[in-house]
Amino acid sequence: MTQPSRPLDGRSLDGPRLPPAKGPARQLVVLLHGYGADGNDLIELASHWRRDLPGAAFVAPHAPTLVPGAAGGRQWFGLNDYDPDMLRRDPHRAGGIYEKLLAGAEQAAPLLHGFLAAEMQRHGVAPAKLALVGFSQGTMMALHVGLRLAVAPGAILGFSGALVGAGRLKDEAKGRPPVLLVHGSADDIVPMDALFDSLNGLGAADIPARWHLCLGLPHAIDPEGLRLGGQFLAQSL
Repeated sequence: MTQPSRPLDGRSLDGPRLPPAKGPARQLVVLLHGYGADGNDLIELASHWRRDLPGAAFVAPHAPTLVPGAAGGRQWFGLNDYDPDMLRRDPHRAGGIYEKLLAGAEQAAPLLHGFLAAEMQRHGVAPAKLALVGFSQGTMMALHVGLRLAVAPGAILGFSGALVGAGRLKDEAKGRPPVLLVHGSADDIVPMDALFDSLNGLGAADIPARWHLCLGLPHAIDPEGLRLGGQFLAQSL
């Protein structure tokens, strides 16, 4: 049964948890939701992966701030400068847009750093057994924070997201964990060009990454993405 979360006060993170299917935690999977959602949307991924990861504890923290007018939806950082219609019309401007989002990711990063440290301590799990899984804006956070941890996590899995701050990554990256990026070819929120821009940015920082493009998929996660993601996590952890 999913365990409830405590209220957020803006200075700490919390969210729904799912304990290991069997025995004490041997791995920790942290699920980072997208803009306008919350941790309850992503904790359901755990049910698809528990058979392959019976020793994994899952947690899906709520992002720190509310999206204005979104009826409870949360955000890791504001997206005032983000215009998916413009990105579709002029994909060459994507790099500049994602660079502008770096300041927001940097502002949210300390809270996520603290949360990861506390959760690893809670479960007695080493960084090599930690996986960060993101969707959309959560993928931006997973890549930004995961690649800058003092000790690299065991895996970073990103769905339908983008790499922010690619120009500074080579100087700031602390490790080179396994990375898998999955994206839909019909994504109208984060256009699929973001996948290839992210791969180029990772490659420029000497961080290898696997990738999969889901043909015809909009801004979502499909069964094939779930299968590949679960396989990747099991292999990496």
